[in-house]
Amino acid sequence: MTTEVTTTPQAMSDDQRATVHPPAKTAAADAPSIEIADKQHTGLSAWRSRLTRVASVAAVVGLWQLLTVNNVRAGLRFDTLPTVTEIITEFGKHLGTHQYYLDIAQSLIRIITGFGLAAVVGVLAGIGLGRSRLLADIFGPLTELARPIPAIALVPVAILMFPSDESGMVFITFTASVFPVLVSTRHAVRALPTVWADAVRTLGASRFGVLVRVVFPGILPGVFSGLSVGMGVAWICLISAEMISGRLGVGYRTWQAYTIVDYPAVFVGMITIGILGFGTSGIVELAGRRITRWLPREVSE
Repeated sequence: MTTEVTTTPQAMSDDQRATVHPPAKTAAADAPSIEIADKQHTGLSAWRSRLTRVASVAAVVGLWQLLTVNNVRAGLRFDTLPTVTEIITEFGKHLGTHQYYLDIAQSLIRIITGFGLAAVVGVLAGIGLGRSRLLADIFGPLTELARPIPAIALVPVAILMFPSDESGMVFITFTASVFPVLVSTRHAVRALPTVWADAVRTLGASRFGVLVRVVFPGILPGVFSGLSVGMGVAWICLISAEMISGRLGVGYRTWQAYTIVDYPAVFVGMITIGILGFGTSGIVELAGRRITRWLPREVSE
């Protein structure tokens, strides 16, 4: 007969217990490996996203070259458009001229001035209209009447009102971008839970304290949404104004190239406008992410 020996937990030595029941890994030991895996996954996702964006642009450029080189006519007359190589050659010529950078600087000065004024006025007016019933009753109807008017339709008014074309184009840029900022700020103020302001008031905060501690931080996401939209609209209207009444600027130079049938130069102007708009909008969005970094971020898979 075989004799079975049963060992109780009390009779087991420390080594035997460790063999039979190995110690479980603690959460603290697993945390570094999990964090490293998350960083690796995030890094791979970021690179995948960048490669996808570059590939999409490259595919469009390649398709454009294919259609224009072969003079394709399939509903659209690609045979009348310049090829990618012609545009690149013209772009190189522009990069070597002083006039190109002067036009860029002039357009940027107009954008920064008009958009900067619109950001300040739009945020302050949006807060006032969102928090004051009296201001909303006085200025609300005027705002809603003026908002649907395209800023480019104000070019004749700007020519009559302002002594110089420069002031008029800044006014057009300001008018184009102030309403998206104002409306977004007003909606953000009205969407704030009233319990936040009430809680701060119970702690003895003044009206200014409520603005600083509750209103300003709470409306920042909405404000930067309006700023991002306003920047895009500002570029659209500025380029149009430069084409109509400008003497310098990317829009003026692009229209001048069209009038002399220099189509590669027209596309150089269009690409320049796109790069400038992309860059300035990116700066606004980056500033928004940095200032509102306390907000939770969704991580795309």
